[in-house]
Amino acid sequence: MEKFTRLEIKWGLIFTFAGLLWLYYEKMMGWHGEHIAMHATYTMLFMFPAITIYVVALIDKRKTHYGNVMNWKQGFMSGLYITFVVALMAPLSQYLAHTVISPDYFANMIEYSATELGKDRAQAEAYFNLKSYIMQAVVGAIAMGILTSAVVAVFVRRKENAVG
Repeated sequence: MEKFTRLEIKWGLIFTFAGLLWLYYEKMMGWHGEHIAMHATYTMLFMFPAITIYVVALIDKRKTHYGNVMNWKQGFMSGLYITFVVALMAPLSQYLAHTVISPDYFANMIEYSATELGKDRAQAEAYFNLKSYIMQAVVGAIAMGILTSAVVAVFVRRKENAVG
């Protein structure tokens, strides 16, 4: 079994910080307020920096821990450890996102859902709140982290040169 190292903790924290920066960017672009109708579409753009972080993290692991030779399982396990850190940090990240960075986000989404999308206000309130978003963030981090780790590990694996 592969070892959990400081490298995975580092990259998990970098991912979490990048997620908070992205949320700040969303807030500055108005996607949590006046342009909230664009939020669902534009928030998906975070997948590009998210995948990039996993790629760089697994390349870092390959170079620093495996002498630039890493199989899929080693890469996948490292990705899972990063995912564990991200999921562990998700409650704090969501708390900071919705109390410090964008405290009006939930109220704005509830209002938008009820008035513009015709959703039931009670259902919107049940969905757009800190407890719900913490649960979604943890589950989402685990699900997307497993998938991302599996796929990225395929592309960053490297065998020893047969000629030597």
